[in-house]
Amino acid sequence: MPFLRSPGARPGGDGRLTASLDPHDQGPQDACGVFGVWAPGEDVAKLTYFGLYALQHRGQESAGIAVSNGRQILVYKDMGLVSQVFDESTLDSLKGHLAIGHSRYSTTGASTWQNAQPTFRPTADGSIALGHNGNLINTHELRDQVHSLPSDTGELDLQSRDLEASTNDTGLVTALLAHHPDSSLEARALEVLPTLRGAFSMVWMNEDTLYAARDPQGIRPLVLGRLDRGWVVASEDAALATIGASVVREIEPGEMVVIDHEGLRSHTFAEPEPKGCVFEYVYLARPDATISGRSVHEARVEMGRELARQFPVDADLVMPVPESGTPAASGYAEESGIPFGQGFVKNAYVGRTFIQPSQTLRQLGLRLKLNALPHMIRGKKVVVVDDSIVRGNTQRAQVRMLREAGALEVHVRISSPPVKWPCFYGIDFATRAELIANGLDVDEIAASVGADSLGYISLEGMVQATGQPSSTLCQACFTGEYPVPLPDESQLGKHLLETTLGSPSYGRALPVLNNP
Repeated sequence: MPFLRSPGARPGGDGRLTASLDPHDQGPQDACGVFGVWAPGEDVAKLTYFGLYALQHRGQESAGIAVSNGRQILVYKDMGLVSQVFDESTLDSLKGHLAIGHSRYSTTGASTWQNAQPTFRPTADGSIALGHNGNLINTHELRDQVHSLPSDTGELDLQSRDLEASTNDTGLVTALLAHHPDSSLEARALEVLPTLRGAFSMVWMNEDTLYAARDPQGIRPLVLGRLDRGWVVASEDAALATIGASVVREIEPGEMVVIDHEGLRSHTFAEPEPKGCVFEYVYLARPDATISGRSVHEARVEMGRELARQFPVDADLVMPVPESGTPAASGYAEESGIPFGQGFVKNAYVGRTFIQPSQTLRQLGLRLKLNALPHMIRGKKVVVVDDSIVRGNTQRAQVRMLREAGALEVHVRISSPPVKWPCFYGIDFATRAELIANGLDVDEIAASVGADSLGYISLEGMVQATGQPSSTLCQACFTGEYPVPLPDESQLGKHLLETTLGSPSYGRALPVLNNP
């Protein structure tokens, strides 16, 4: 008997990172991390748990795992970090040969348990669970398709529609895939996938088969790995290394793979038009990941070297904003000959929490995340390297902190160009009006954050550091040139997609379902 569980609503669960210097000035956030494993004889729930643990940086609002033993699918999900959602006893109860997992950061749909993934749908022929990384831009069309589906499965179909009345695109795709009365799930997927527009790296499953697919542009990453007794798919190859799987290859843009007892088979459902997200190299991916054959860490180090060539400065210390600025800072130090050092200390135990800071703490400048090291900074001219500037409030607080610690000069260097456009493919930037680079030029931004100088890497320098042809990278957040044409209403922002799909239901517990 499959179940989906909500351990209870939590007040104030909006997923904000209270440890930020400015809780309203978060950096770019990726949508999600996905993981799937088909491995009879292995503890697939624990493999998925550790895979998600390795992908925690891609989403910290909720986590979930779906497991099948060949007869039924069990789904367990909740708000919070992977380590907060699952414990030993929960994982021990999830037995089977096949599992998918998901860690979520919301870009469409409210940050509520109801929108946690994997999504789940019972059907007349079994069940389906699905996890999605990315963001679809034709949600309105998909909603209309779901509403037009015939209710030929009777009470079960009505129950499933009510079950997943979620406010995100993933629930809609799950509903479309689940409706296949006259064909297999594999055949139905080949009908549905070509109708999806936007970014998607998906894993889904029924009782006996694992599926994975990537959009024709390959905007979000997805890799295939091999275990001694099975197969693995994950958002990044770092997750494969964590569980001891070997990397086979990346899932190609426009490809769907199917894994069951007969082995692995591949389908091309759309002509590939590669446009991988360049921000994966700048910030989103783990530094130990490899994308399109390029080490992410080495790409970031090279961005730092290029920054030093483009914006040299007379200084005593190069320091990163940990952890995202560390590789680029090391590259800047290497190229410039200026000593590298840690000027900030980061609290390693800070994560997302449901406890919100008081206004007094905000006014004081909440410093749970970073603190300066005065003995490293006092009396020195420092170069601070970070990956991006969004609104500028966080950088302003950091510069103030360094000056209070005794820095003589503070020079800020950024390993990406100015972010001027929102992302509709799975990164949650601020709105265009809130992006500081849209209202101010570089000198004005430097003055706004209190820096003695500011340098952004050039677009060409950043792209060159990735080792990829510019034509194969999505650079829309810097250029405004979107590889997948946007509907006009998307210009209003992500929340339009959310509010037109329905109102979120907070803390709603799902019932136990009888599997046919």
